[in-house]
Amino acid sequence: MSKKKKHKVRHKSIVKKKHQSLPVVTAKKEEKEISLPVNESKPFYTSFKDTFAKPLLWWHVFSIIFFEITYKLSTDMFDNWFPQIIYILLFAIIFGLCIYMLISFFQYRTQRILSGIWFLACYIFTASSYFIYAQFKVHYDPFTVMSGAKDALGQFQDATFDLIFNIDGLSKLAIFSIPFLAYLYYFYKTKEDNDTKLPSQGRLQVLYATIVCAIVNYGLISSNSIFYSQLSNEYSYQNAVSSFGVFSSTILDLTHIAVPTKEAVFEKADVESVQAQEEVAPTEIVYQDNVLDLQINDTSDSMLTSLDQYVFSLTPSKQNEYTGLFEGKNLIMITAEAFSQEVIDEELTPTLYRLANKGIQFLDYYQPTSAGTTGGEFEVLFGSLPLRGGSSLKLTQDYHNVMTIGAQLDRLGYNGWAFHNNDYMFYDRHLTHNNLGYSNGFMGMGNGMEEFVSNTWPESDLEMFEGTFPMYCDQEPFNVYYMTVSGHSGYDYDNNYLTRKHWDRIKDLDYSDRVKGYLAANLDLEDGLTYLVNALEEKGIADDTVIVLSADHFPYGLDDGESLQEALYLSELYGYPITNYLQRDHNRLIIWSGCLEDEAPIVVNTPTMSLDILPTLSNLFNTKWDSRLFVGRDVFSDALPLVFNINYDFKTDLGTYLSGSGEFIPKDDTVKVDEEYIQNIRTIVRNKMNYCEGICENDYFHHVFPDY
Repeated sequence: MSKKKKHKVRHKSIVKKKHQSLPVVTAKKEEKEISLPVNESKPFYTSFKDTFAKPLLWWHVFSIIFFEITYKLSTDMFDNWFPQIIYILLFAIIFGLCIYMLISFFQYRTQRILSGIWFLACYIFTASSYFIYAQFKVHYDPFTVMSGAKDALGQFQDATFDLIFNIDGLSKLAIFSIPFLAYLYYFYKTKEDNDTKLPSQGRLQVLYATIVCAIVNYGLISSNSIFYSQLSNEYSYQNAVSSFGVFSSTILDLTHIAVPTKEAVFEKADVESVQAQEEVAPTEIVYQDNVLDLQINDTSDSMLTSLDQYVFSLTPSKQNEYTGLFEGKNLIMITAEAFSQEVIDEELTPTLYRLANKGIQFLDYYQPTSAGTTGGEFEVLFGSLPLRGGSSLKLTQDYHNVMTIGAQLDRLGYNGWAFHNNDYMFYDRHLTHNNLGYSNGFMGMGNGMEEFVSNTWPESDLEMFEGTFPMYCDQEPFNVYYMTVSGHSGYDYDNNYLTRKHWDRIKDLDYSDRVKGYLAANLDLEDGLTYLVNALEEKGIADDTVIVLSADHFPYGLDDGESLQEALYLSELYGYPITNYLQRDHNRLIIWSGCLEDEAPIVVNTPTMSLDILPTLSNLFNTKWDSRLFVGRDVFSDALPLVFNINYDFKTDLGTYLSGSGEFIPKDDTVKVDEEYIQNIRTIVRNKMNYCEGICENDYFHHVFPDY
């Protein structure tokens, strides 16, 4: 073989070896590429340990637990802690796992950034919820926060500033910020690793853990009938926050917003057996039912259909000896800002004392606190609880409001006005209050009231009454509505014009300065009523005029941020420690006319509430109304005396039921009720609440009265 041939052969062998080595290299690469899927299939126990060793997972779980515990400590103190704390912890774990599961789809670096943003959002949410509670003493649901609370906190910036920038407020801000600040420290101190997004098997394991926690929590809640009712057919945001936590309750409410109820669910209650336990005085007079000739209008709307069926299933109340007592008389109706029964004093407020004791005397009256001022107005004006929170009244701006007392009297030829001595656009009153049936519309500061009322804080009720009375006093029959502002919080001497103005009249009273400031501010309402009564008497029309006064809510501005049991200034004003919401919301309703002063006293001893005002006035003025359409009752009728609130607490003439504990407290030792009675009243309350929600979310009276 020649040298040249040997070279060629050697070249071929080298090439062959090179070609033979290629499959080996390729195989190794392929083996390396398939190594990740092999690792993803670790034994369940090993992979479970890997998944739940992720620091971010525990950051999310423990941060929610921290927010929930600190919020409950800040609002409930040590009341209602067992078994609620178990439910709250389990809901917090579920929520934390769900959030981690969502961010686990991203790469690890993105997960870390998203977690920081989330902790900041949780901090803002928790702190905001706390300060709203501190201001209004109510856990405001998303509806109210979105529509009302932000307006109030925005306008009353001084009060908001004082609420936050003090030792207690700043300490709460610092405490709520701990998870976010701790995470920032962790974020900058720990190095980035090469971890990728969580494998699908890991997410499944987190999902399994979440489901297990949910099943355990649901099992624990469903085994307790009281808390199961709070989660289901007696759900309210107030009770839910206390029992299940602020995060889970907010999710439940947002779900309700996103998935509106298609129809109302009404249960059958044995009303006859409940009423049979009452003592009804026999009478020889046969009174007619308070009904109208209602027709069921065809509709494809299942909600309206269910409301119709409920209304027609009710037994109407009857007319009575007081029907038409005020027929044809003028009406001045006043919703007094933060008014309380304790303001009424024979020496300090003689006019209020006169109106309360020389008119119809309501000795067991309640003004349920629901959604601040706008919620209280809704109760008084529409005779219903505002179950859409702060947006309830705003919804009515486009409704067919034919059953307000303004609209009822307007159809009888009355001249109507609505007044307010603060910004006329606040809470959208320029829209809502022009649709209440008052023929001459609504006036506030900014569209006419500024001609009569000075620009102070708060503005004067006396100046509003003095300025507006000449507008309507010669326009009989007149129908007037006032929303006052003089009793608004806060009550410190330096920042409240009316507290300073009237300080000398209360400075020697045996109260703390905070309570004295509250009483001083309310003296402007007293002076305004003194002017009003004197003006009516000088005109010679006091006997032909009716004054109705109720509160919008209890004076929540007396205490800063305290829980119900720690409301020291409110307890000082009331003269006893407050243990439940009905005690907190007790008040006094005034219905007075000059024609009653020389007559035998008319006393209402049975439990009465704000929802009873509208049907009672409808009966007294003998308007055209149907008792089945109203949530409350004419207090002089044969209807069941019943007070209830958005927490499903209730009170009858036999005792009080507290939904948070499931306890029924008889009014005295002589009263004994069985479980059937309690369950029947609970059913009636649930039905009334469902009806409140139905008429609040739908223009129901337009459906009932399309031709009005």
